Amino acid sequence: MTIVFKVSDNVKEKIIAFYRDKRREKTPPYAIFQAQDADTIITLYESGKIMFQGLSADVDANIWIDLEWKLNHRKIQIHNDSKKEKTTSDHFYIFANTIGSDEVGTGDFFGPIVVTAAYAAKDDIAYLDDLGVKDSKKLTDEKIKKIVPELIKRIPYVSYTLSNDDYNEWQKKGYNMNQIKAILHNKVLFQMKQKNYPYEKIVVDQFVYPKKYFEHIEMAVDKVTNITFTTKAESKCASVAAASVISRYIFLMKMDELSKQIGMELPKGANEVADQVAKEIVEKYGMEKLASVAKMNFKNVEKIQML
Repeated sequence: MTIVFKVSDNVKEKIIAFYRDKRREKTPPYAIFQAQDADTIITLYESGKIMFQGLSADVDANIWIDLEWKLNHRKIQIHNDSKKEKTTSDHFYIFANTIGSDEVGTGDFFGPIVVTAAYAAKDDIAYLDDLGVKDSKKLTDEKIKKIVPELIKRIPYVSYTLSNDDYNEWQKKGYNMNQIKAILHNKVLFQMKQKNYPYEKIVVDQFVYPKKYFEHIEMAVDKVTNITFTTKAESKCASVAAASVISRYIFLMKMDELSKQIGMELPKGANEVADQVAKEIVEKYGMEKLASVAKMNFKNVEKIQML
């Protein structure tokens, strides 16, 4: 997919700043820069035209189309070369009142899964930007511990922490990770929606196709179905970014608590360091104790039996 349109000068400045750390070394002729963000190639030309190429080109292009609408009230028609047709963005969730949800802990052998839904109004966006709120994976743990206590004074949120014991029980019952995530996202989104904040959209970082997501929550009594799913939502939606860092903060606090309980520091991730710590826990306390602080369906469990 290839999308091309011309940007205003004030938006161009923000584009240049946004992609500064993602630029490629080589620049095509007549281009100011070329950058790569995940699977999308972005090229800004001296003429003021910007080109997005890749599977998620439309998602990335809509960030700046929405900003053109917000700053300049320009409703841009974009030419999609792959389909030879014109389309107009309708994704105005970047500069809107939104409820967004995100989770952490799903890739960590130790520690719980934390899912958070947060509400961010239009007036909160500048505040969140100034505070440095963005995808929690792009922030250090120290930064998160510093900004979240301030963040939660202003941003409403609902969080749910799934303990390792409960996670392991769900796994024994046949629930896979995506099912668990969908159920927990639905849970916090419903509770957040019940608070009646004047949201315009509910945004979720897409981790599974929408059809499958709704299959995962079909047994839930209370469902939230008016959801906008999008990839890389943390960088496009203020409420998702807020939910991301709040979830990470709670996860970090819980990891500190579990480390104190077990008498050794529990590492993040699911690498060789985690394998070694898990082996020490089993040798000192037994496999049952490991199950209270770890996700027992991870391959780390098989590895420690061979150490």
